[in-house]
This record gives sequence, C-alpha cells and structure tokens, in this order.
Amino acid sequence: MAHEHDHDHADDHSELGEMDLRVRALETVLTQKGYIDPAALDVLIDTYQTRIGPRNGARVVARAWVDPAFRDWLLKDATAAIASLGYSGRQGEHMVAVANTDTQHHMVVCTLCSCYPWPVLGLPPTWYKSAPYRSRAVKDPRGVLAEFGVQLPASTAIRVWDSTAELRYLVIPQRPCGTEDWSEEALADLVTRDSMIGTGLARRPEAAP
Repeated sequence: MAHEHDHDHADDHSELGEMDLRVRALETVLTQKGYIDPAALDVLIDTYQTRIGPRNGARVVARAWVDPAFRDWLLKDATAAIASLGYSGRQGEHMVAVANTDTQHHMVVCTLCSCYPWPVLGLPPTWYKSAPYRSRAVKDPRGVLAEFGVQLPASTAIRVWDSTAELRYLVIPQRPCGTEDWSEEALADLVTRDSMIGTGLARRPEAAP
C-alpha cells in the first residue's frame, strides 16, 4: 500500500502509544531511585538510533551501489539479500527495497503503528512514531521533505510506502556523484538513517565523516 508522508520533532506525550507511556513511567521511577542516569541512557539510545543499527543498513546500501548483482537481488528479495550479510531477525522479516532515481523518490511511513526494520536501521526515531509525521507524510510528502531539508525538483515523483508488520521497507538512496572510485566501506559512511527512510539524501563526498 503506497501513501505520501511528513514529520514533527515535537515530543508530545499525548502522541505516545501505551507501551511508550509505560516505558516513560518506568524510566521515571528508575531515575528517581537512582538506578539509571537519564543522560547516559540518552547517549545509549542515540548510539543505537544513529550509529549501530543504521550502520548495518548503510553496508547493505553500499554493497548495492558497488555490486549490480546484489542490487538486483536486493530489489527482488530484500529479506534474503539482507540476511546474506548477516542482518536478520523478527523485525527484519518481509523486507522490501525500493530505489530512488532522478525521477522517483521514495519515503517510508507507518500510519497505524511504528513498524520499523530494526536489524538494518536500529531503533526508530521519536519523530517516525509521532502522529504528525505519520499523518502529514501521507498528505504532504513534499512539504515534509522540505522540513527535513530535502528539496526535490518538481518533476521528481514522490511515493510514500506504508510499512506494516507484514512488509517493511528500505530505501536505497542515490549514490552521490564523484564516488566512482570509492571503496564499499567509504561509501557506507555516506549513507544516513534518514536516507534509508527517504526523509534524507545520502551525504555528499565532502560531508563524509
């Protein structure tokens, strides 16, 4: 099922699901008792959200950029192709890969929950689970992309994919120009979490970490 989608970074507790509210309550109790350090916990969560998990997906994308046969396999059977690199698990089942081109841009949203491919993207960011992102991305995807800093030509079509427990999506961003001689490992540094959700683009070579 395809839709179109947006985001909001506001952390409004009214937008949290029952499980998220329970986690917040438990975190509050553990913090008050001195069992956890909120700052350290934030660092740990950020690491899994932006480095460890997304790094797996970045390797998948980089392999697709340098290996046409793997790219074809990824587009035909993403679950198997991703598993061949060692990234699998319950949240990584039923994967579908979609590739951005000059004329087509893909975005991923989950309108009913927060279905997310943890093995390749890590923990879902707060904004991905928020009601504003889930509703606005469907209604005004171009406007949402603009809020993320992504300005696409008017001629570029935007397709929003609705992720579910049965189907989870991985966006293959376009390979940046000027990276023809780059190694697969170096290319992986250009792939961001947001570019694999479709709310961002791959880094330019000069922005490589």
